[in-house]
Amino acid sequence: PRDDRSTRCTRPRIGGSVARMRPASRPGFTRRVAAVVALAAPVAAIAISLVLMGREWDDLLLLVLSATVGTVATWYALTRRRLLRAAATVTALLAVALVVLVSLPLVVVLVALLIAFALTGRYALGPDAAPLFESGCRAHPAGAARHGVLIVNPRSGDGKATRLGLVAAARARGIRTVVLEPGDDLAVLAETAAADGADALGMAGGDGSQALVASVAMRHGIAYVCVPSGTRNHFALDLGLDRADVLGALTAFTDAVERTVDLARVNGRVFVNNASMGVYAHVVRSGAYRGAKLRTWGRMLPDLLGPTSAPTDLQFDGPDAHRYAGAPLVLVSNNPYRLTRLARSGGRPKLDTGRLGIVAARVRGFAGVMEWTGAAFEVHAAGEAVPLGIDGEALTLTPPLRFTSLPGALRVRLPRDTPGARRARRNAALNRNDLTALTRVAAGRPGAPPAA
Repeated sequence: PRDDRSTRCTRPRIGGSVARMRPASRPGFTRRVAAVVALAAPVAAIAISLVLMGREWDDLLLLVLSATVGTVATWYALTRRRLLRAAATVTALLAVALVVLVSLPLVVVLVALLIAFALTGRYALGPDAAPLFESGCRAHPAGAARHGVLIVNPRSGDGKATRLGLVAAARARGIRTVVLEPGDDLAVLAETAAADGADALGMAGGDGSQALVASVAMRHGIAYVCVPSGTRNHFALDLGLDRADVLGALTAFTDAVERTVDLARVNGRVFVNNASMGVYAHVVRSGAYRGAKLRTWGRMLPDLLGPTSAPTDLQFDGPDAHRYAGAPLVLVSNNPYRLTRLARSGGRPKLDTGRLGIVAARVRGFAGVMEWTGAAFEVHAAGEAVPLGIDGEALTLTPPLRFTSLPGALRVRLPRDTPGARRARRNAALNRNDLTALTRVAAGRPGAPPAA
């Protein structure tokens, strides 16, 4: 029988007990000074812009016109073809050059102030301002796995596992390895390992493979180990793993700490990162996408977003309970992304909020992007099948698409020295949450983590 000693980080659940949390420490003098500097930087940027541009109103007008023309030209460059695309690209470059030439001193000052904000804000928020995990409690030590099993996809990441000698390194640590061969069913291999008594089940491969094996570990209550030998491995990144140290991730089978993280599900399919509908889902289905991502985007965007493109038939209720339709991009993530982060755009600061992150772009009836969170989300469509990109894998599902968060569903083992196993330092962004946290630090109060 499995050892039932608790290695989990207690966290709040709906209808459950309240998590035990460490009280946040009050910021010291240097952090308070840094917070003041960080708050002053954007104010100074606005003031200097107004002063410099107020003296030369014609330069200000030229700057606004150049920025407007550059924005429109960039859109045309992305969504048109041939001669019109080339002309739009040249126009966009000229507009950028004009902005720099007209206001070079202002550009230099603004860049310097933004850098000052980023550096002082990061220091001021500190490692205790935004713990990687929602409850803020420590990871619990986990003894060496008695029957650790690692499934290896040798073709993932252009053969990264093979180049690094991952299989030999794992076996040298006493970890049983299963190499995925052409024609093998990954789900069957994972289920077999679980049935044979694995108490730690790992996957070395990309995020799509990570999600499939993680779902098996979840169903069997087995601790999971993520080995980032894929191309991007966003799940490993948000767990705090060093993606450049693939062999070091094997330490999770021996000298480890354990946490629980959320998973998400859509129509029975579990994912660890996100599911995307609309433009991205169509692009990722292209056979040329894996080998030439940028070229594929450039070739397909005019058909998907150009003047002759048809709106998507995706329909959903927004955060205001209003029904929206025609969005060219809808993304649902396992825990919300912080899309405004300066250092790691698109990263998820937490993996155990019990919430889905939902992003919808260019919906008819509103301009820009909507972001909100929820424990569940539903998408309707008129067609019989909806293309999705789930953790980078292309597939289709029958609507309606029902997304749900699975709070605390997965036990994850991490190497004891994993940066994510400790409380990570947070990068400041110019948004309401971070500015509020900086204000709290400047006032000598613990910086609050951003709202889910």
